Amino acid sequence: MKNCEYQQIDPRGLSTPSSTQPYTENNVQRPRRKWEVFPGKNRFYCDGRIILARQSGILPLTLGLIIVTSGLFFAFDCPFLVTHLTVCIPVIGGVLFVFVVTSLLQTSFTDPGILPRTLPDEAADIEKQIDTSGSSTYHPPPRTKEILINQQVVKLKYCFTCKMFRPPRTSHCSMCDNCVERFDHHCPWVGNCVGKRNYRFFYSFIVSLSFHTTFIFGCVVTHLTLRSQGGNGLVLALQENPASVVELVICFFSIWSILGLSGFHTYLVAFNLTTNEDIKGSWSSKRGAEDSGNPYTYDNIFTNCCATLCGPMPPSLIDRRGFLPPENIPPAVAVDMGRPPFLAKNDTNMEENCQGFALSCTA
Repeated sequence: MKNCEYQQIDPRGLSTPSSTQPYTENNVQRPRRKWEVFPGKNRFYCDGRIILARQSGILPLTLGLIIVTSGLFFAFDCPFLVTHLTVCIPVIGGVLFVFVVTSLLQTSFTDPGILPRTLPDEAADIEKQIDTSGSSTYHPPPRTKEILINQQVVKLKYCFTCKMFRPPRTSHCSMCDNCVERFDHHCPWVGNCVGKRNYRFFYSFIVSLSFHTTFIFGCVVTHLTLRSQGGNGLVLALQENPASVVELVICFFSIWSILGLSGFHTYLVAFNLTTNEDIKGSWSSKRGAEDSGNPYTYDNIFTNCCATLCGPMPPSLIDRRGFLPPENIPPAVAVDMGRPPFLAKNDTNMEENCQGFALSCTA
């Protein structure tokens, strides 16, 4: 009978499969940017460079109407007008079209002036403010503070979502769930809030769109009028140019609201007001206060326009492309690091590993 002797093998002497090294490296957490954990109801694209409201479904409709109407105009009206009038018509239309689309995209993709939410430590200090009634129970912080602007008292409201007192002219947008500086309104047509940082783009968009719509409407009417004067009649001209009829209908039903909106915002710019302030009547004399005038006006229309539209662009405060500190990165899914991944069986590898067991058998 054969006697077999076995020697114990040191586990450290066994070779580790080379595939375990990249397995460990793949589980190292990558740096995360702040837009990935942004608390507001926004969508980010191009690694945080583009910001939109979460409910931005009407923006493609706005862009589509502008592109379709302008495309029909350039394709079906401009050739006739160039032949019978002047080559300046498509040039003017092209310049207006580029200006409208550029202003729209700038309004939609620009941070409107979102204020970052208070850090936990700062929020805790604010919430520790207790009512002076002497009660030992907790009371919420006061809802307002009063400051003086141009010798006029302005109230600052406390935002329980962002945990801070809102700066002057700041309001919390319920659609985006953010406090926006110099909040004007939330515009679904551009898919974003309109505030301090993108109001100038919004104003240039609606004004240029007014000129562009009026220009197309006038050119289409001129086109159909010239067609009807050739002895065909207006009815036959409409039947032979269905694309012009589509443009005419779109421009006719949209031009009135666009012109009205442009006029309204021109009034707001001239008096340095916002839509939110005008709707609420914040500085209206109807409130009965003696000093109810607008504390932000410069008492000069030209100065108000320059301050609103031509001032320096304020920087974005949310730093959406900045990296999160390591301690603030949310934990990743737990992975069992103690076990290497299963390897495919290989007879050659098994034979080489078995040789390390120094098996000696004596007969």
